[in-house]
Amino acid sequence: MTYCVGMRLNAGLVFLSDSRTNAGVDQVGTFRKQTVFEIPGDRMMVMMTAGNLSISQSIRQLVSELMDDAGHTIWTAPSVYDAARILGQAVRQVHERDARTLADFGIEFNVSIIFGGQVKGERCRLFQIYSAGNFIEAHDENTYFQIGEAKYGKPIIDRVVTPATSLDDAAKCALISMDSTLRSNVSVGLPLDLLVYEDNQLAVTHFVTIDDRNEYFQMIRRTWGDQLKSVFEGLEAPVWNAAPETPGTVLHSTSTGGKPVRVTPPASVPPPKVASPPLQTLSQQFHDGQQ
Repeated sequence: MTYCVGMRLNAGLVFLSDSRTNAGVDQVGTFRKQTVFEIPGDRMMVMMTAGNLSISQSIRQLVSELMDDAGHTIWTAPSVYDAARILGQAVRQVHERDARTLADFGIEFNVSIIFGGQVKGERCRLFQIYSAGNFIEAHDENTYFQIGEAKYGKPIIDRVVTPATSLDDAAKCALISMDSTLRSNVSVGLPLDLLVYEDNQLAVTHFVTIDDRNEYFQMIRRTWGDQLKSVFEGLEAPVWNAAPETPGTVLHSTSTGGKPVRVTPPASVPPPKVASPPLQTLSQQFHDGQQ
């Protein structure tokens, strides 16, 4: 019951998360899913979580204290990659401690994490961490990660975001992606946490918590919906049974056949008394209605 998206761009990083944890008919719960690990001038890292809330909380508490075999913590790791390894280790430790007990109660060990940021001396980096503690890193070919209810907000990001996208445009795209998800899935809800990080600042540069009173987000919701309707209405209606020489965008012509897959009725079913009417074109239907 969440949606989070993180983007790695040439100009920095964008993180956006909702705060809904459950959406029953008589109870709606919220919990902030975005956590910042920051030492200004040295490092700035962000973790966003989806999945079982008790697991996420345990991981967040453990990772702030955990030390790896080299004696590094998330606060002293020499790179974001090393910090991601420490976070993965925290996931595995929580799994080792809690997974069997959860399974006894029919609860799956379910958590997914977006983690990214910058440590002084290296570039911005972004990772997606799975329930097993393993992870993958974002590169130019795949510059963003989503967790939770990802399918509704994915198309706009695929069409818009590239490594060269500006931070402001990426933040705007992330908000449109979130709005699409909010409209289609009740398990995702306000308020939202939006964090925008400028490369090499080594501290949070822009952060806002967005509720239903935020004027910019309300403008995004209203304008995006209106523009989508306008584009839809501007598209031509389909043309059926057009002659082969008909110019323009034709959905179906008499030279491009195709028949539906039909199931033959059993012999016990009597044949129809009236034959089915032939298929008509939209223009035929209109013309017949004018007679």
